[in-house]
Amino acid sequence: MNKLSFLLMFPILAALFGPIADAQSDSTKLPVKEKIKKGWTWAALPVLAYDADMGLQFGALGQVFYYGDGSTYPEYKHTIYAECSWFTKGSSVYQVFYDSKYLIPGGIRVTADLDYLPERAVDFYGFNGYETNYQASVTTQGSADYLSRVFYKLERKMYRVMADFQGPVAGQKLRWLAGINIIGIQTGTVDISRINRGRKESDKLPDTALLYDRYVQFGLISPKEKNGGTTIYLKTGLVFDTRDNESAPNRGVWSEILLLAAPSFLGNSSYNFMRIAVTHRQYITLVKKKLIAACHFSYQGTIAGTTPFYILPYIYNSYSLTTKPDGLGGAQTIRGILRNRITGDGVAFGNVELRWKFFRSVVMKQNLYLGLTGFLDGGMAMQDHKVNSAGVPADERAFYFGRGADRIHLSTGLGLRIAINDNFIISADYGVAINKQDGLSGLYLGIGNIF
Repeated sequence: MNKLSFLLMFPILAALFGPIADAQSDSTKLPVKEKIKKGWTWAALPVLAYDADMGLQFGALGQVFYYGDGSTYPEYKHTIYAECSWFTKGSSVYQVFYDSKYLIPGGIRVTADLDYLPERAVDFYGFNGYETNYQASVTTQGSADYLSRVFYKLERKMYRVMADFQGPVAGQKLRWLAGINIIGIQTGTVDISRINRGRKESDKLPDTALLYDRYVQFGLISPKEKNGGTTIYLKTGLVFDTRDNESAPNRGVWSEILLLAAPSFLGNSSYNFMRIAVTHRQYITLVKKKLIAACHFSYQGTIAGTTPFYILPYIYNSYSLTTKPDGLGGAQTIRGILRNRITGDGVAFGNVELRWKFFRSVVMKQNLYLGLTGFLDGGMAMQDHKVNSAGVPADERAFYFGRGADRIHLSTGLGLRIAINDNFIISADYGVAINKQDGLSGLYLGIGNIF
């Protein structure tokens, strides 16, 4: 499928979903057995999770919800989420997130996020999807082609400070959005000596040039962007939201168009750019309170200026409780495909899910349901990131570059959900890549639906 036909699928699929949604009855009425939550509730968990891209995760997280007199349940009035955790492959998460429609009078929604996300080895596969080759054998010990297990990795330290505000344009369904975001990113080659510290000689990584090092050497990554930088950008847009419950919708749509500008007067002296993010999500009740069809499509691209390579994987939306906003590929975008496998100046991706809530009960005064999810994910680079490949030796080009333009990357899989009070959702997804150029599969344990 070419780039144009994949982009045209978005409105076609949305149109197919739309008439079905209009025919659905109201599914917001609570079953008799469920309890209306009032006041403060909270959920805290020791973190013991797994991500195929980042390894075993351990630590602690918690989320507090305030429902007031219960008149808005299952919608909360305030929530605070906090996490402190570590991954066995070298990543860490230090995050505090806040969201409320009731902090400021007049229906102004406040969403704020503060986090620090260091990673010793984050995935890097080059640019423009299948235009770059992925050679699994170079990361496989014992293979004749073996170079390093971290050949497709780089080191990245990232911090984010975000404050977004939304206000009504036509009631609470159509809202304006404005905000300011600061993203500081420091990149470099993987610290091989640190990883090898304390390892047996047979387990040590060879001290060799990784893909990132070679891209810098060949000029595919410019000297002024190779070490990362700080980006301050302004965000504005419109959000249309008719979901009956934000965390686990039964019906409704959630669409948005966002413009993000990083102008020079904010201190973005190295790179000035403007990006656009257009996203549509839709939820359709097929069997009341039990079976839901859901779809999500997004296009994100550069419309002015030059976006540095370290910003390209960043996925933007109007609600940012996404600890690792990378893509395309991995837990939050295309499950089962290698994290960051697809990057470009513009990317499109989508997810179609069938969500079955097969068990409901009240346990220890908490509303509980169990669910199964089947999904099909896909995405591709729509707007190429321009690189100067003149510095790549002619006899090595076949190793780095594929044949022709990018095409759609697909994965499919199953998931399990455990939901408490329709807001705190524990998720497990297993996805399988259709093409071996995207890896084999991925298992992801975490919090929340991906949309």
